[in-house]
Amino acid sequence: MSVRRLAAVQPEDFAFTEGNLQWAEGQIAKYPVGRQASAVIPLLWKAQEQQHGWLPEPAIRRVAEMLGMPVIRVMEVATFYTMFNLEPVGEHFVQLCGTTPCALRGANALKDVCRKVIGEQRHVTGDGKLSWLEVECLGACANAPMVQINYDYYEDLDPENFEALLEDLKAGRAVKTGSQTGRSCSAPLGGDTSLTDESLFDGSVVGAWRKRFDEQKAPGDATEPDSGAKPAEQSRPEAKVADGKKDAEAQPNAGKAPGSGKGGSGETTAPAERPADRSRREGMSFPYADPAPKTSPSLTAAAAPSEPKPSAIATPSGVAPEPAVSDDHKPELLTAPRGGKADDLKTIWGVGPKLEQVLNALGVFHFDQVAGWSDEQLAWVDQNLEHFKGRAIREMWNLQGKVLLDGGTEQDAEDAVRKARGEVV
Repeated sequence: MSVRRLAAVQPEDFAFTEGNLQWAEGQIAKYPVGRQASAVIPLLWKAQEQQHGWLPEPAIRRVAEMLGMPVIRVMEVATFYTMFNLEPVGEHFVQLCGTTPCALRGANALKDVCRKVIGEQRHVTGDGKLSWLEVECLGACANAPMVQINYDYYEDLDPENFEALLEDLKAGRAVKTGSQTGRSCSAPLGGDTSLTDESLFDGSVVGAWRKRFDEQKAPGDATEPDSGAKPAEQSRPEAKVADGKKDAEAQPNAGKAPGSGKGGSGETTAPAERPADRSRREGMSFPYADPAPKTSPSLTAAAAPSEPKPSAIATPSGVAPEPAVSDDHKPELLTAPRGGKADDLKTIWGVGPKLEQVLNALGVFHFDQVAGWSDEQLAWVDQNLEHFKGRAIREMWNLQGKVLLDGGTEQDAEDAVRKARGEVV
């Protein structure tokens, strides 16, 4: 554990700006009375941000005062977490990872660059632009070596591009965050090795599975009969019985587990039955079962399995689509909001800006319209919600409309829906 002390030179006082003070009070309000100390880390972080990257002692005392905490308790937090800088840092604060993955990939050479361009650790350049500090793992090991500068990561560094990066920051030029070699995320250094076919992403292969399905089900895709047997004989039940009898005579132990009869040391144990075989025997479906034997062409047209209908292919699990709600249940719609001012439909739980636009396009502008919908009218609206079908029914918009029409809040509307569903509110 490193020794962390407050800077020798401190400002005389600290006070949050008006905007930061409102933000801090909002953080404190998140916690119940007597638990305001839980906001200590957010308030210290905001104080450090306001103080240009470091946390002075007056700020620590101010946070303790706001939270009703002993100063020493807040001091313990500030000195424990290394994300709090207890002395001034540069405008661009470089945190250089020196942990094993980065060290193996050249982090030590990056330290030499920092010493060359900036100076020793914790030193701020004369223009106030740069300072640096070696830190522990920053979690980007796949793109090592790397640094964090303020809130951004810079990865795949080497002495050349890192020095150029520091010089650009010092000169105020725009820089590129992330990989400095153009690597995408954590892809291999030599480029992508999988999913490189552009057709996977341009939509051209959409529906290809259905074409393959149809081809597999095409007529004539069946196993041919043995050349020495006649189709008619194969299809006759008595021929199959005779064949089975001959097989039984030729193999006296057929149907018995190997080794179940008398014998010597060559006896063996019957192989375990596969789940796929068991599923067929019991008439069950099994997700990983082997494909069923293909249909013989000798089967008559009446006995052959019928081709699946397009609707059965398109509908998952063979479930028929919901019948459309007729326009007889179309609710009262408007061409424009009454008085030129619409209600804020985004107050309905589950309705965002896009859905509000869809509702307005349908002619829905007011809570009283929504509150007056019957179940059939709600279903009619639901089926006309473009890409949001199912939401109006699931979130009971007509019930929410009644709550909002009576002056309830968005939370009241949500609670009403949850209560109607039987959920704990």
